[in-house]
Amino acid sequence: MIVVPQFKSSNVFQKINNTRNKIVINRGGTSSTKTYSTCQILASWLATGNIRNQSIQKGIASVVRQHTTTIRTSVLRDFQEIVETTPLIEKKSRRPTGKTLSNIFQFNKSDRFFKFNNRVVEFFGADNYNKSKGPRRAISYFNEADEIQYSVFRQMNLRTRNISFIDFNPDDEDVWINQDLELKRKVIKKDVDVIVSTYKDNPFLSSEEVEEIEYLKNEDPMLWQIFGLGGYGKIQGLVFEHNVISEIPEGAKLLGNGLDFGFTNDPTALIAVYICHGEIYLDELIYERGLLNSDIISNMRDLNITESEDIVADSAEPKSIKEIQLAGFNCIPAVKGPDSINYGISLMKQYKINITERSLNLRKEFKKYKWKETISGKRLNKPIDAFNHGIDAVRYEMMHALGKKESGPTYNLL
Repeated sequence: MIVVPQFKSSNVFQKINNTRNKIVINRGGTSSTKTYSTCQILASWLATGNIRNQSIQKGIASVVRQHTTTIRTSVLRDFQEIVETTPLIEKKSRRPTGKTLSNIFQFNKSDRFFKFNNRVVEFFGADNYNKSKGPRRAISYFNEADEIQYSVFRQMNLRTRNISFIDFNPDDEDVWINQDLELKRKVIKKDVDVIVSTYKDNPFLSSEEVEEIEYLKNEDPMLWQIFGLGGYGKIQGLVFEHNVISEIPEGAKLLGNGLDFGFTNDPTALIAVYICHGEIYLDELIYERGLLNSDIISNMRDLNITESEDIVADSAEPKSIKEIQLAGFNCIPAVKGPDSINYGISLMKQYKINITERSLNLRKEFKKYKWKETISGKRLNKPIDAFNHGIDAVRYEMMHALGKKESGPTYNLL
């Protein structure tokens, strides 16, 4: 009996299947399924040996991100979900077998690869020099490729026989993907396909999620162009600069944890805030939608957060704060008041900010969080109300630990 996977896919899955050139660029807005769909394409190839209506019955597909530390919580997690949930059906009768891809794939957890027959899908970071300079492969997939250097792509693409997939958010029109591939190679070598995907390609979004994305239309035209429509742009006027580090340095002092509540549209964000030699270090602990207070408490226990650690939370949720307190945590409501956002931003900007590699969502917020502008382009002394969940959590903690101790919610202006 021959079995095949039955995918529940978006329009992007078919768009990728319809490409024919060696290099496939998928630039897209937020929630367009560009990563998930590419993972489904690779899972289909691993199961069947077929990809884009061609047969590649043996070989390696390499999935690459810039940092090895981010693999497990990003593209590998998507691939694992696909493997565990995609049902297998009989090829001829189309009848369900009661099994999923996990029943036929071998997974090597320590070395991060899946194997079936003569095919392998492996996952590694571009910071692993030996891997990126390794042997030839059938397929390469560069996830969040704007973080990867062009030299790494070029070396790996030379060692890739069949297909090189690329995906990213086009938030910098000067990125090598645009300058070297779309504007140059696509014209000269004619071996580049470009897919532009948006949230409208994703039929699985709720109406609330669509509303949240379309809110960018009024909040910031450039962010809407990039994250709504998948078009190239250049974000100007970022509120913060930041540095990316591999780990929290030894000897850093934990100031505490900031907590911003979310649920359906917004994620719950828990960020650990450290200080060392006058610099701030941030580590993302939780960033997830749909969490109940019981889930937050369970996650904090798993993270070994102690009763003595401060957790400074959004004071707009007193019931949630009380439940966390009753669970034995030192959860403190953040002090808010007139101009507290600008005060908190001003306080944060007094320090050099370092963020761990693994803090994917927080790093993305820092790359998008900008000052508001008028229609004429004049910059206002007010940030956008978007891409700020982890940042708000950091602000709560820093205001509590490092802000002026005042008798009421009155703050200095920027």
